[in-house]
This record gives sequence, structure tokens and C-alpha cells, in this order.
Amino acid sequence: MRFTVNRDVFSEAVSFAAKLLPQRPTQPLLSGVLLEVAGDAVTLSSFDYEVSSRTSVTAQVADAGRALVSGRLLGEIAQRLPHADVEVSLVESRVQVRCGSASFSLPAMPVEEYPQVPKIDTVSGIVPADVFAEAIAQVSLAASKDDVTPVITGVQFEISENALTLTATDRYRVATRRIDWESQDGSSDLTALVPSKVVTEVGKTFSNAGQVQVSIVKDGERELVAFTGGNKTVTSLLIKGNYPPVGRLFPDGIDNYAVVNTSDLVEAVGRVGLVLEREAALRFSFVEGQVTLEAAGSETAQAVEVVDAHLVGDEMIVSLKPQFLLDGLRSTHAEFARVGFTRTDNPGKPGPVLITSQRSKDDADEQSFRYLLQPNLLLR
Repeated sequence: MRFTVNRDVFSEAVSFAAKLLPQRPTQPLLSGVLLEVAGDAVTLSSFDYEVSSRTSVTAQVADAGRALVSGRLLGEIAQRLPHADVEVSLVESRVQVRCGSASFSLPAMPVEEYPQVPKIDTVSGIVPADVFAEAIAQVSLAASKDDVTPVITGVQFEISENALTLTATDRYRVATRRIDWESQDGSSDLTALVPSKVVTEVGKTFSNAGQVQVSIVKDGERELVAFTGGNKTVTSLLIKGNYPPVGRLFPDGIDNYAVVNTSDLVEAVGRVGLVLEREAALRFSFVEGQVTLEAAGSETAQAVEVVDAHLVGDEMIVSLKPQFLLDGLRSTHAEFARVGFTRTDNPGKPGPVLITSQRSKDDADEQSFRYLLQPNLLLR
């Protein structure tokens, strides 16, 4: 095996292939990146039996062949190579990397023992890459980081005839976003629970791809999803289990809400929250014309700030964890945010707060993004 390739092209390809490699692989082989050289292209792949990455780049091929080499090490080397064409070759059991005056010799792993990287030929649907990336950024942060309940560590994909809805929760908040979906195989009412780590990386990687092809395969033997944009593909096994019915937590309508300037409230929460101890909540008092933020920290530290707000309906007092609130406000991606108040059977206890985006003080958005938050657990 021997080929020559542009340094920047090679570095980007290796970085992509190695990005989703496991931190602690169950086998040394699974820490590798597979180089497959044929025709005028090099295909770089990684696979750990759960997640795979694959990309192909054009190269000057002298000898076709395959080699398996440490992905992390090759990625670090590729990022630091001088600005010259890169020559990669397999000599006996060593992978040689030469670029300008730099030369590296890496041990090759037994390629014949490497698992078959998944290939999916069908396409379920297509989504605009930029909108898909924005939706992922808005929703995935609400997924649980606690592996004790694996089912809520993922992002739920729900596909109807012409829409894809992404949903995530960690029990304390629920984020959901609906985007357009162009079906390619005529199927609808599909669901897929995808690990949030994979979804987040897909959003970053494919944001400028123009469009992303999404394939969901459930054929008995395997349940997986594939994302393809340009010359890159990521596949992942789906998380098994029933996703909690968090959609029913969202109210049908809200007539008691406040409209605030998003950046003003974000900055105020950041300032007032400085005196709070960890896990403590901020107190928000909404009246017509303003919202007052109050924080009581350790010993005698206190903070108060007032932000302009337009209130519709009754005055309201709620206590919310600042970081969860900031996540919701920032995810609106709008100049103004609507903070909606729901009711509970207990008149003295406010229900969950619904955060949505608003184009102006008076003009509500279509609410394709919704973020439901309360201090107490949403799920039991």
C-alpha cells in the first residue's frame, strides 16, 4: 500500500474517522483507523461494534492495499505535519508517514482481524444540514449524562410523513425541535433512539454539508441509524428500550407568560448566579414591566437584579436552576424569549416553565423549539 495525498485533506479525514473512537476500547484493534486504498481514493474508517465513521478522499495511488493503525496517534500526527503533500505506505508491519522533512513509522495492527464496517444502501429521508445541526444543538444538551438510565442518554427521533422531531430529557427538563423531513422510501411513523454523543458529533460534522441523508434500519438482525453528508458517513446502533412519553408533559396552550430580551436575561442570570452555591436555584419574580432575580448565597452573599419584561396574565414567582435556564434561553436562538407558566393542582406550587423563541415582543414564533423546565423531577 502506498499513496500520496494533500496534507489538509488527509488531516481532516483522519480527524473525522478517529473522532468517535472509544476512549477505552474493549480490544486494541478497535482503537484503530482502517486505511483502504483502491483506484484513486483512500477510504478511512473506524468501528467499535457500536459506532462507525467512514470517509473517502482523492489521492495519488501507487499501490492499492489496506492497513490498520492507531487512530489517536495518526490523528495527532496528521494535525502537526508540515505543509507539504503526505506520503503513506505500508512496509512489512509498519505504516510509514512522510511529509516534508518529517517521517514517522507506526506499528500496523492485524487488519484481517478487524470487524466489517457497516454499510447501508437505503435512505429513509433527507434534512437540510444547517437546520438539522441547529436542531441538534438546541435539543441534545438536555439528554441525560447518567448511564444508570441508558434510555434517556439518547435523542429520540420521531419521523412523520414530512417532519422530523428531535427530543431529549434528563428528567429535569425536556427539549424538543421539529424540522422539515423529505421522505425517500415512503415510510413514516419511524422512531429511533440515538446516543446523544453521536447526535452531537453529527451536528458539528455535517453542519455545512448542504443536506444530510438519514437511514434508519430495523430488520431484526440489527437496529441502527446512518447519517451521510458529502463524502462522510456515521453509523450507530440504536439504544434499546421505550422512550418515556415526555410529549404529554407539554401544555396545549399557555395564557400566562412573560416576554424578555434573551441576552439581557442571560447576562443577568450569569451575574446574580455568581453568589449561589452549587445546585442552588435562583428566584424569579415576574410582574408587569419587569422580572426581579434574587440569589442568596453562602453566609451573607446576596444578589438582586431587575430586567425588563412584558407580562401577560398573573404575576408569578418561580425558582429555577440557573444553568438549566441558561441552556433553554440560549437555545432559543432568538432576540426575545417567551417564558410560559403552567399550573398544578396545588395553587401555591407553579408547574413547569415553558421556554420558546419569539421574533419580537409582540410576535410569537412558530414554536418549533420548545424547552420545558422545572426544579422537580419531570419523570417518576
